[in-house]
Amino acid sequence: MFGLDDWVAGLSNGGSIAVVVAVAVLLGLRHATDPDHIAAVTTLVASGRERATGAAARLGAWWGAGHALTLVVFGIPILLADRYLPDALQRGAETAVAALIVFLAVRLIVRWKHGAFALHSTHDGSHRHPVRSPAGAFGIGLVHGMGGSAGVGVLLLAATPSPDSALLALVVLAFFTSVSMTIVTTGFGALLSVRTVARSLTAAAPLLGAASLAFGLWYAAAAWSLAPYPF
Repeated sequence: MFGLDDWVAGLSNGGSIAVVVAVAVLLGLRHATDPDHIAAVTTLVASGRERATGAAARLGAWWGAGHALTLVVFGIPILLADRYLPDALQRGAETAVAALIVFLAVRLIVRWKHGAFALHSTHDGSHRHPVRSPAGAFGIGLVHGMGGSAGVGVLLLAATPSPDSALLALVVLAFFTSVSMTIVTTGFGALLSVRTVARSLTAAAPLLGAASLAFGLWYAAAAWSLAPYPF
């Protein structure tokens, strides 16, 4: 975690278990708004043609579940070892996140070039193809959770009252991270369900893909300390 997360996690210094849990909830709800998560979810949802709010919510739930699982799996060793992940492992995880963002951006551009965003007439006025499968969304969440897991140490090691409260904070953080990711994808899916917005996506898709591609490359450079990461 960087910047804002460091400040939020610091609120739990020397606090009671209630304060630690409250900070974990706040961090979890904020986590889906990280730039790398926004870049991934926009290209992920936009790449599909089935943009109903319910479909996007399911996608976000699976994405969040994968993220939460990795967060707990990596967070428990951090808690037990009372230390952060090794720099080399963290750098590799962040590089994997960058590669995932680049992949989703390229996929969006390729689908646009092949006419995937053109609306075809049907009985309800459009033809929609399924979004990425739940397994695919779950896998993307696993990679993202791996990339952000080192930041869990900021919360867990911030003078928590006891190991039990630290473990509770980890579980709460993972759960509300999943909740926030579901909220973000639901909102984005609802936006794209508006017919006028869906039509405009045909023109916006290459711009969105190019922006996400540039961000992914910059994120990779930041992981290797070749570029600043102020978030």
